[in-house]
Amino acid sequence: MRVLVTGGASGLGAALVEAYAARGAQVLVCDLKEPSSGDHLRLDVRSDEDWAAAVAWTEEHWGGLDVLVNNAGVAGGGRLDVATIDEWEWITAINLLGVVRGTRAFVPTFKRQRSGQVVNVASLAGLVHPAGMASYNAVKAAVVAFTETVGHELAEYGVTAHAICPSYFRTGLVDAMRGSDEAVGAVIGSLVTNAPLGPDDIAAAVLEALDRGEELILPDEAARAAYRLKLTDRAAYDQVMRKQAARLNAMGA
Repeated sequence: MRVLVTGGASGLGAALVEAYAARGAQVLVCDLKEPSSGDHLRLDVRSDEDWAAAVAWTEEHWGGLDVLVNNAGVAGGGRLDVATIDEWEWITAINLLGVVRGTRAFVPTFKRQRSGQVVNVASLAGLVHPAGMASYNAVKAAVVAFTETVGHELAEYGVTAHAICPSYFRTGLVDAMRGSDEAVGAVIGSLVTNAPLGPDDIAAAVLEALDRGEELILPDEAARAAYRLKLTDRAAYDQVMRKQAARLNAMGA
């Protein structure tokens, strides 16, 4: 199996790299940072040129690609009147358009092979939308919608598409969180720091779900419970979300 993982030098990306490698896969780590070992390529997901270089690398060294894991992403958010348009554009360019660029770059390969798997790391925020995270919620919801579309459009070529939607887990992503809304940053930082699961737990659950062929993957019980509440009791879900919004607003600007 030939696998490319973006954002593969740390966090969930690194855990996915290790999980695939443990199964005997050949893995190319694509990141702005250099990983500690293995095949790697510097890649900025905002760069068409970098994506073209990644396609060329896989063709030269492997003759194609079996699994594209669009994992690279950034943390951000903020209340509607606090977060800036620059922050919206930054998170959109990386978390959404980075996924779009990567997928588009490898579509010709997958069509030629008549096989492939696109694995896009979204978030529970793509399905459940708490206050103070409008930009993050919006781009992750778009990744979920995009992934479903990819699956439909490429099905006749033997390509499957999978959206990964974990809840909070321990990751260094928040260390590089950008945003004007310090109250939101503090809340998210606390939720991540105190989360019961780490990236290795999520990676293991993701690969097991991929083995089962799941297209929408909620790899932890907290994510499954939150989404289940939204689907089965919308009034209760809205009440929870609005209480959370009120607590956030009480923290001040």
